[in-house]
Amino acid sequence: QVQLVESGGGLVQAGGSLRLSCAASGRTFSAYNMGWFRQAPGKERELVAAMTTRGIGTYYIDSVKGRFTISRDNAKNTVYLQMNSLKPEDTAVYYCSADLLWPVRSTSRYWGQGTQVTVSS
Repeated sequence: QVQLVESGGGLVQAGGSLRLSCAASGRTFSAYNMGWFRQAPGKERELVAAMTTRGIGTYYIDSVKGRFTISRDNAKNTVYLQMNSLKPEDTAVYYCSADLLWPVRSTSRYWGQGTQVTVSS
């Protein structure tokens, strides 16, 4: 099993940046595809970015392309989401996920508890 813990959320002005981290337990982190999801009040949870086990394949939702970057450090069992040029529309609870299958979907096997990102206008 894999346990995921997100951190790095907070309050930021529009145009600012945040870096989210997701620390994973377990000794087989490198075998998992990783994804970042977000959910705003009243909206469905959506996949924001995802990365394959070795970082060869990536996915970004259209609205964050060019602004967000997903990365992973398998030696540290950690996946990151660098968020630049943040917009109020990015406000949501962000969750990381892990799954042995690609592409990452909302049915991912493992989930973190979420971290709040709030972008003020």
